[in-house]
Amino acid sequence: MSIWQFVKRLTVSAASGASGMVEAVRTVFSGDPELRRRVAFSVAMIALSAKMAKADGIVTQDEVRAFHQIFEIPAVERRNVARLYDLARQDVAGFESYAERMAGLCGSGKANCAMLEDILDGLFHIAKADGLLHEREGRFLHRVAEIFRIEENHYQSILARHANLGEADPWLILGIERGIPFDEVKKRYRTLVAANHPDKLLARGLPEEFIKIATTRIAAINTAYEMIERGLKPA
Repeated sequence: MSIWQFVKRLTVSAASGASGMVEAVRTVFSGDPELRRRVAFSVAMIALSAKMAKADGIVTQDEVRAFHQIFEIPAVERRNVARLYDLARQDVAGFESYAERMAGLCGSGKANCAMLEDILDGLFHIAKADGLLHEREGRFLHRVAEIFRIEENHYQSILARHANLGEADPWLILGIERGIPFDEVKKRYRTLVAANHPDKLLARGLPEEFIKIATTRIAAINTAYEMIERGLKPA
């Protein structure tokens, strides 16, 4: 069963039950572990992006396009995904319930879980699609990061990949202190590239349909490294 067929089944379950989307999402946490991770990621992205749109109050066409850039959905499945999105947006349960359910994927107390960072990256990609990260979207994303147990300094590195924070951007993106030796910059860069290779993301449960997140992240890391390299590399 493909992830989109699973989403269809989940949509029917959520629409027919009185308990709403949060209860329906529990079906994600049974069965084949690999499929469970892939479906959980997909449901998290759909549900949390719907909740983010509700928090912001406006769904722009840019955000819809960004949503479809991440979700390369077969035409025959788009109606089901749209239904799940609408169900999540209308559900009375708060976004914290969804975020807490997804945080459980990485076990209790685990900080900076890579899969949860993937979800947060996807939400940033959608939020900034209209050219501006709105204040309410920023508060929403920061709260999701807290629930995901993403440490503040790590959150700032993620934020720097998506928002212009001035001259500190490349240093924040690589998660290093300004002015360290170039050899240390290069070492950190190579570590990040290896850790964020698309194959690594697929291995931890990121569906192939979401590989846009991996390529966008690598591009930001490369750009940050090149900016620092121009200023620090010995002549």
